[in-house]
Amino acid sequence: MVKSTVSLLVLLCLFLRQSASSKIFHHGRPRGGFVGAPNIDYPRDQLPKDKWITQRVNHFNDADTRTWQQRYFINETFFKPGGPVFLMIGGEGRANPIWMVTGTWIDFAAEMGALCFMVEHRYYGDSHPTNDMSIANLQYLSSEQALADLAYFRTNMSTTLVLTGHKWVTFGGSYPGSLSAWMRFKYPHLVYAAVATSAPIQAQLNFKEYLNVVKASLLTNGEQCVDAVKAATKQLDTAWKNATVWKLVEPRFRLCASLDFTHTYDKMNLQETLAGNFMGVVQYNKDNRAFEGAIATNITIDTLCDVMLDEKIGDELFRYAQVNDVILKAYSEKCLDYSYKGMLSELKQTDWKSSAAEGGRQWLYQTCTEFGFFQTSDSTEQPFGHGFSLSFSLQQCKDVFGANFNEENLKVGIARTNTNYGGLDLPTERVILPNGSIDPWHYLGITKTTDQLKPAVYINGTAHCANMYPATPDDPPQLVQARLVIKSHLTDWLQ
Repeated sequence: MVKSTVSLLVLLCLFLRQSASSKIFHHGRPRGGFVGAPNIDYPRDQLPKDKWITQRVNHFNDADTRTWQQRYFINETFFKPGGPVFLMIGGEGRANPIWMVTGTWIDFAAEMGALCFMVEHRYYGDSHPTNDMSIANLQYLSSEQALADLAYFRTNMSTTLVLTGHKWVTFGGSYPGSLSAWMRFKYPHLVYAAVATSAPIQAQLNFKEYLNVVKASLLTNGEQCVDAVKAATKQLDTAWKNATVWKLVEPRFRLCASLDFTHTYDKMNLQETLAGNFMGVVQYNKDNRAFEGAIATNITIDTLCDVMLDEKIGDELFRYAQVNDVILKAYSEKCLDYSYKGMLSELKQTDWKSSAAEGGRQWLYQTCTEFGFFQTSDSTEQPFGHGFSLSFSLQQCKDVFGANFNEENLKVGIARTNTNYGGLDLPTERVILPNGSIDPWHYLGITKTTDQLKPAVYINGTAHCANMYPATPDDPPQLVQARLVIKSHLTDWLQ
C-alpha cells in the first residue's frame, strides 16, 4: 500500500550562477524562477531522489508518438489510509527537492496525512521534451501542454500507486499558482481542490500597473522614498542630455562599458535594469525567501529607501547609483552589463547546456506567446521614468524568436489564454487564492471575493508567495492568520 500523497512542487531554485549578460531580474522573473527554495539545514543525501515518468511530447496530436522523461519527486512520510494527495506544480525553473520536506504545504500534509508529489515543468530543470530549445521545439512549451502533463501524471499515479478514491489537491505559487487554479478548472474530475498562491490568472499584454504597485509598496516606507526615486530618474535623463555631466556620473553606476547613446536599446535595457533593482526587492520583500545558496535576501524595501534618503551619498542620482552598487555587490557582479546585444546573444542560445537553459529563454517564449505580462514604464503614476515602453518588450520577442512573434500574434495568444481559462472570472470552485499586498503580481490575481468556495486570502504587508514558505517567529500576525485560513478551508473541503 502506498505511503504517500501526491503533490507537484513547482518552486524554483533561484539565483543560479549566470554569465555576466544574464539579467538578475528580467520580465518579473529572477534568475532561476519566481519561487525559490527555503534555507533549512537538511542533509542533501536524505532528500527524495529523482524519479521519472514517460510523457508525450505533444498531448494534442495522437499521430505524434514521441515521448520524453519528466522529473518528479515523492514523499510518502505522512501518508495515511484515506489521506489526500498533494500535487505541487513545478514552474519556470529547476524543481528543488528541498520543498519535499519543508514549507507550509508540508505542514498541511503532516496534519492531514497526505501523500506529496513535486513535478518539474516541461522545458525547465532536467525535464527536456526535445533535444534543444530551438523555436521549432519550443512550440510544445505551453500552459496547456503542462496541464496535460499533470493530468497524465495524476491518472498514471492513481493507477500505479492504487490511489483511487483519494482526493487530489494541487499547489503552486506564481505561474504555477495559475496552473494550480487552471488544473482545477480544466480537469475537475481529477483535482478536488487547489491552492493558487500569488497567481496571475489574467494574461495581459502591457502590465504597466506592475510599477504602480512597486510605487505603492515603496510608499509603505514613506513618500520621501518615492520622491527620491522620481528625482533620481529625472536627474538621470538630464545627465544623459549633457555629455560632461554624464562623464562624471557614469563611473558611479559601474557599467561594464561606456554607454553609447546611439544604441537606443542599450539605453532602454539600462533603464529597465536600474528599475529592476527595485522591482526585484519589492516583489520578494521580507517573505522568508532565505534560499539555500541564495543572495541578497536581506535587502528589503527599507534597505533601498535608506539608501535613497541618505544625503551623505550625494544627490538622488548618486543614491540611485548606490542602490545599483548594493545589488551588484550582493550578487558578486563586477559590473553592470546592460548590453542589449549581449542579452539577446544569451537568450538565443538553444543548447540545454547553455546559460539560457536555466529558464530565461523558455519564460521569455511563454510571455511572447501566451501571457504578455510585460512590466513596462508606460504608466504615468510610477516614479521610474518612461524609458522602457511596451515596444521594448515586444522588440525582444521579435529579436530572439523572429518576426512572427509580434504584437498582433501575441494579442491573439493572450486572448486565447483568457478565453481558455476564464481570466479573473475563473469559473470553478474549491480554489484558494492567497495574494500579498506588497507583491505587484496581485494586480493580475483575485484579491476580493465573497464566494467561500473560491476564497481570496489577501495578506497585507506580504510579498510574492510569502504564505508558502516555512513559518518563522518573525512572521507578521496577518501572515500567520492567512496560513490558518488556508488550512481551515482545506480541512473543511477534505472532510
